[in-house]
Amino acid sequence: MRAKRKEEIEVKILEAANEMFFRNGFKHTTMDDISKKLGMSKKTVYQYFPGKQELLEASFNLLKNRLSLKVETILENDELSFLMKLRSMLSAIAKDLAPINPELLADMREQVPEVWASLEDYIRTSAYLRFQRLVQTGIDQGLVASHVDKSMVVLLYASAIQNLIDPKFLGQFPKEMVDGLKTNPAKIYDQAISIIFEGILTPEAREEYLEKKG
Repeated sequence: MRAKRKEEIEVKILEAANEMFFRNGFKHTTMDDISKKLGMSKKTVYQYFPGKQELLEASFNLLKNRLSLKVETILENDELSFLMKLRSMLSAIAKDLAPINPELLADMREQVPEVWASLEDYIRTSAYLRFQRLVQTGIDQGLVASHVDKSMVVLLYASAIQNLIDPKFLGQFPKEMVDGLKTNPAKIYDQAISIIFEGILTPEAREEYLEKKG
């Protein structure tokens, strides 16, 4: 019972910290802010997490674990069609990553590079490989055009994810080009995914996708 209570308090702290990190960034979130939001003393918070960096790392580990569980549940559900798996997987990833404040990602990259590197490694080894596995399933089922290079599809998908999580990604392109987008990273991601969807599917699968999309 005591261990369960401890776990519940840890999750409560992590969820509050996540909300504040996502909204205000790492630099502008303090342990005082987090403890006030929780209605706990700062001393109590420190009993569970020794510092702000450890709290950030633990909160992102919680995010990664939840996202992995969502995606694996989708992929292993035999009752879902390939198109539903593809749509659900991409939506789950966007839903969890899109709310992250770009300022938080910039803070992580500059102030806590080890946490940033851990997030990038997770996306490389988990999200991309799972997506590649799903694309291969579509090829095997004749729903993805046979001429499609699955590695190229994953690279395009990786660029969409990179735009979503890396505030410096768009900085490598001409300002006139970026300004012309007139939208936020989450919408750019959605548009990129739509292009991928409509480009890799067979005509029959594309028609089904567009019908459900509409």
